[in-house]
Amino acid sequence: MIFGPTPIGEASGTILAHTVRLEGRVLKKGTLLDDASVAALREGGHREVIAARLEEGDVTENEAAHRIGEALLGPHLLRTRAATGRVNLQAETAGLLMVNAAMVDRLNELDESLTLATLPNFTPVSAREMLATVKVIPFAMSGEMLGVAESVARSGLLAVHPFRPLQVGLVLTELPGLKESIMEGAVEATGARVAGLTGTLLPPERCAHEEEAIAAALARLRQAGAQILLIAGASAVVDRRDAGPAAIIRAGGRIEHFGMPVDPGNLICLGEIDGVPALVLPGCARSPKLNGFDWVLQRLFAGLSVKARDVMRMGVGGLLKEIESRPLPREKAARAHTGAAAPRRARPLAALVLAAGQSSRMAPLNKLLVQGQDGRPMVARVVDNVIASGIGPVIVVTGHARAEVEAALAGRDVRFVTAEDYAEGLSASLKAGLSALPPQVEGVLICLGDMPLVTPTAIGRLLAAFDPEEGRAIVMPTHGGQQGNPVLWAREFIPEMMALTGDAGARRLIRRHAERVAEVEMPDDAVLRDFDTPEALNAAPLLTQPIPAR
Repeated sequence: MIFGPTPIGEASGTILAHTVRLEGRVLKKGTLLDDASVAALREGGHREVIAARLEEGDVTENEAAHRIGEALLGPHLLRTRAATGRVNLQAETAGLLMVNAAMVDRLNELDESLTLATLPNFTPVSAREMLATVKVIPFAMSGEMLGVAESVARSGLLAVHPFRPLQVGLVLTELPGLKESIMEGAVEATGARVAGLTGTLLPPERCAHEEEAIAAALARLRQAGAQILLIAGASAVVDRRDAGPAAIIRAGGRIEHFGMPVDPGNLICLGEIDGVPALVLPGCARSPKLNGFDWVLQRLFAGLSVKARDVMRMGVGGLLKEIESRPLPREKAARAHTGAAAPRRARPLAALVLAAGQSSRMAPLNKLLVQGQDGRPMVARVVDNVIASGIGPVIVVTGHARAEVEAALAGRDVRFVTAEDYAEGLSASLKAGLSALPPQVEGVLICLGDMPLVTPTAIGRLLAAFDPEEGRAIVMPTHGGQQGNPVLWAREFIPEMMALTGDAGARRLIRRHAERVAEVEMPDDAVLRDFDTPEALNAAPLLTQPIPAR
């Protein structure tokens, strides 16, 4: 790839390296310059541009990222569409992520043009969670190097082991003077762990803290169908010959390993009875906070064996204990160490549905209340699509025909906000909705109440692309090169939106912040279609009968 200053007369067919703002037009970085773009640059007074020109054998950034993403795919892995040289890998289902660190290093050492970043090894992940991101850094990479990278990527760098819906048996041992609240806490914490891994906790067995009694309780749980056996002792296990481990042996089992280099969690004992994992839990397992027991349980639910050697290798990153010199809450430590990162919550995002307009071009009808073939008013269809995308909270801004619009949305999980000055234009509705946003939201999806064809899937693609830290702070759908709606905005732009006036929305800010815009191409024109006139409505698959033109 040739990169650098390029005379304007030689710029056709090159890739623009930096965004250029022209009168009435913005040419974004990464644009493939055609003759019309070059003419616009020349007219704007540009005599040269910084551009990249592909050489023979070069592969464009998106094609290269796509091919690496394809090579990384395996069971229970999904990939996103390539954009700006990036492809993300996602989990198809909840499970435990395993990463071949040596092969990831090998891929990243091939060439500076290609990078792969992943979550830590043995990270529990939820369905659709991002696991890794491929980024081709320049505008193109050599085809020869890409072929080598594809070969490395196919060697099994990532794997998701789905969590299995196992039944878990719990033995609670008792000693005189043990508080009932301690017993209840152990059941509650264990039940929450098991449920979080898609399992079911069988009714716990309570017995004396004695070898024979514990062994009998284990036998009853096995007969009840337990696929994992747990012993929560009234007294912590201090030796593999203690009551809990001895009971496993009496029940016909064996001890695999005692102790682990994870704190809290040192005093755990691993065994098995006829192939059924049997564990004596450390005292810290009564707490819901992260400890070494979590690491073992996650692997068992993912169908992975846990042997002595596996436990002995958990020391790096295993210091979870809160101490005076390192006051790190364990909930945060879960994300900070290698192999115990808890599933991350999605960014808090809200949606505004603007439904305050007067529908003047449709008078005397109110377009938002026109019913479709399924009997739903247009605004209800818009709101249902937004809710189905998973974003929340959903705030509906009303004004004109407020009572009728709110009645059309009865029973839906939305919050209503009234724009008292809705007659002043779209900006009034926008500002009313923005003023009602919860303080914790990091972004807001601005939806128009007359765009009922935008599906939850389309909205989901916008949500997935949103990442202000990566420069995707304004996410906009496009189709065939045309920009559409809805648009997702980072919170940082709210002050500028609050300063808008008149009948224009926030789109006028997009030109000002072109470097922060990410365009998501959609497969159909739903993101371009609003319905302001009877003619537009009659052309849409929404109505039970045609609306007469005025």
